[in-house]
Amino acid sequence: MAVDSEISSEKHAKALQFIEQMTTNADSVQENVLSEILTQNGDTEYLQQWNLNGAIDRETFKSKVPVISYDDLQPYVQRIANGDRSSILSSHPISEFLTSSGTSAGERKLMPTIAEEMDRRQKLYSLLMPVMNLYVPGLDKGKGLYFMFIKAETKTPSGLVARPVLTSYYKSQQFKNRPFDPYNVYTSPNETVLCVDAFQSMYSQMLCGLIYREEVLRCGATFASGLVRSIKFLQLNWQQLALDIETGKLSSRITDPAIRECISKILKPSPELARFIREECCEENWEGIITRIWPNTKYLEVIVTGAMAQYIPILDYYSGGLPKACTMYASSECYFGLNLTPMAKPSDVCYTIMPNMGYFEFIPHDPSNPVTISRDSPPRLLDLAELVLGKEYELVITTYSGLCRYRVGDILQVKRFHNSAPQFKFIRRKNVLLSIDADKTDETELQAAVENASELLKKYNTTVVEYTSYGDMKTIPGHYVIFWELLIKDVTNGPTGDVLEKCCLAMEESLNSVYRQSRVTDNSIGPLEIRIVQNGTFEELMDYALSRGASINQYKVPRCVSFTPIMELLDSRVVSAHFSQAAPHWTPERRF
Repeated sequence: MAVDSEISSEKHAKALQFIEQMTTNADSVQENVLSEILTQNGDTEYLQQWNLNGAIDRETFKSKVPVISYDDLQPYVQRIANGDRSSILSSHPISEFLTSSGTSAGERKLMPTIAEEMDRRQKLYSLLMPVMNLYVPGLDKGKGLYFMFIKAETKTPSGLVARPVLTSYYKSQQFKNRPFDPYNVYTSPNETVLCVDAFQSMYSQMLCGLIYREEVLRCGATFASGLVRSIKFLQLNWQQLALDIETGKLSSRITDPAIRECISKILKPSPELARFIREECCEENWEGIITRIWPNTKYLEVIVTGAMAQYIPILDYYSGGLPKACTMYASSECYFGLNLTPMAKPSDVCYTIMPNMGYFEFIPHDPSNPVTISRDSPPRLLDLAELVLGKEYELVITTYSGLCRYRVGDILQVKRFHNSAPQFKFIRRKNVLLSIDADKTDETELQAAVENASELLKKYNTTVVEYTSYGDMKTIPGHYVIFWELLIKDVTNGPTGDVLEKCCLAMEESLNSVYRQSRVTDNSIGPLEIRIVQNGTFEELMDYALSRGASINQYKVPRCVSFTPIMELLDSRVVSAHFSQAAPHWTPERRF
């Protein structure tokens, strides 16, 4: 063990040195990255059309290659999905598609990737623990209770796999055959992670976490919503888990042979541990449950930035206010960087983009003075080294996998610098209105869902006058709440509660596949709720906005609300509440 720790210490020192080197020379690294990408992919169909003529310099690239969105990329993606093996976007073969949680036309976006990207992502992962060890020593003396899950995948007509980026990583050889690292020992065996059945995976991972409870030094999940859901799972299943531990026999509900085999090696009868679990979990009070069951936990490792910030209060309740470490910043399109001060308060979290991960450009973001992006006249966007402290920017990426000047949709603010590299606070996803877990619903999609649901009201001579929404995190899992003000022209024949419940389901059926999968298979989003408010409520909402200085000429009903006084006003006017009584339809997308 001492030898392992010595080797790890040497690796940590090299990792920290690498970070310093990359951030000190950020601009030159970026220049080299773009040259490498253009050299590698210069002969692809996509880049050939822009007449670069072999140029690999920044200025030529910026002057000729347009800034694009997914709609521009989609025709090329479609051809690859259908089996075109020519060098369309990348000179290297596309190894799979990564499904983005952002949606296009109601479906997941497909992001092409190449095999070597897995090594690049693994390199970023290797930097996380060396940084964390600077702030929390001794993490090599125990285990991490980290809830990891794979999701459903599908195949394109050409046979390429399409799956979420974390599913790709967990099923990779880099993860399954990773060398032993005392700083990255998990309570969950690989078999429990690689089970696609969400219940069996969660159950077996929680069981292992309970068995190793005194060895756990950190608890986590990718997103805050995932860790909250795990604790809710314990609330619902602690009796059966305690029985398994008491008897040393795994529940018959776990049928996956690989899980049963690996659990049999660690599950032994332990009446004392079972008694402890029953004593801790039988009470109504779950405050501090994480530190009560896992007393040596030093921090929670979860993303609590952006939409996940809404889970901070419930995590504080469950953990007794343990620090929450947001370690890295990544997406399906590209892994971006890491948090060099991971124990900072959630409100102070900043990510340092590692300039070796891709080529990054930035569109100045000012809602009152938006930048016009034209394909006919490519703009000269700002480079990593040109950014200004305090300003907000929209991120644009160029990757080794073939994305060129692609708008990710993230809005970032420069908060400080590490050497010559800016450190960013994640502000929000552009145009995202509602988000509970991995779902992202924009205003256009919500509008379409309301319109589709309101069709059910026509036979009752009823229309939706106005509406707004919010993500309710008081329930576990969280759920969408839609406030409707109705105009009922014949009060003797208005819509019944049953009809309004069907409206809830109709809205859910209209939302994108990421939302529906979260409802149907992941159980990470609860049933949608429609709250009917008194007539005149939205006029009161406007009056309140005007009293706070809004212009009557520019006032628009907010389609999503979060300001407490507005929420209280709406809730005080609710006359009835209705929930979806069935799950929406969902099957893996096959739209190729």
